Amino acid sequence: MKKLIAGVALALTTMTGGAALAEYPERPIMMMVSYGAGGATDFQARIVTMTAGNEDALGMPIAILNKPGAGGRVGWNWFATQAEADGYTLGAYNIPHFIAQSVKGGVSYSADSFEPIANWGADPAVFVVSADSPMNSMDDVVTYAKENPGKLTFSGAGLFVGHHIAALQLEKASGVKMAYIPTKGGGAAAMKAVIAGEVMGGVNNLSDAYRAEQAGNIKILGVFDLERSSFLPDVPTLKEQGYDIDDASVNFRGVMVPKGTPQEVIDVLAAKVPEMFRNDAVAKKMEAGGSPMHIMTRDEVKKMWEARETTLKDLLAGL
Repeated sequence: MKKLIAGVALALTTMTGGAALAEYPERPIMMMVSYGAGGATDFQARIVTMTAGNEDALGMPIAILNKPGAGGRVGWNWFATQAEADGYTLGAYNIPHFIAQSVKGGVSYSADSFEPIANWGADPAVFVVSADSPMNSMDDVVTYAKENPGKLTFSGAGLFVGHHIAALQLEKASGVKMAYIPTKGGGAAAMKAVIAGEVMGGVNNLSDAYRAEQAGNIKILGVFDLERSSFLPDVPTLKEQGYDIDDASVNFRGVMVPKGTPQEVIDVLAAKVPEMFRNDAVAKKMEAGGSPMHIMTRDEVKKMWEARETTLKDLLAGL
């Protein structure tokens, strides 16, 4: 009799767990983006989540909540300390950004504060100048910087974000000190500073730069990656131009949840979100916007986070 009761209890537990799993999500979901509207992360997040309400995806829409400031610190501090760990508050991550910031300290998060779900893109940094700039190559940029130490001003989305990592690599590889100026409004503000002539150049995301170049506002002089981008086949990498720079600044973007989110919720998201990214309509919109896709599963993202943390600790040592 005891065995029978135990068996019934186990069956009821299994049925209840299955029902709870089937019910998620029951209401619309919010995704926090720690950068302003119009920048690459916000632009891409709105595209990759546009089919979330489809029955073959999550069956519920995802709304974007922007919490910009301090190169992502404002949003990720909030996400790590105040967001509900219930599956209804997701966050967009940027690597190397939040890992580099946690390595340097002064923030309320680390890689252990979050659980990765899936990656949607890998966006290299590029060096840009205004369309009317006399500079037409990275050698032109470095030559000016050597002749005018500390006077070559260039913008980026913040401190210890991918743009800043690329800037540090450029200074190290060229042996020249430059004036990196982080902006308060993320990548969109950094690009506006270049176009308006407030700075002499900038490090920005390929996707933002691609759209600005298509509009005739800037020139793209180099890509901070190991290979040329299919979006910019005529633009050489920094390594091709003689600068020993790898892909440490490439901006991986994806979805995460706060630590403590129920495992059954994580499992649903880990199964559904990568497939949502693979939607043909999403792929077409991302391509049209010059936004490189790089879809990775939860397990693949975990490995990427670990590898980037090791790389960044070495790169930032002594700063």
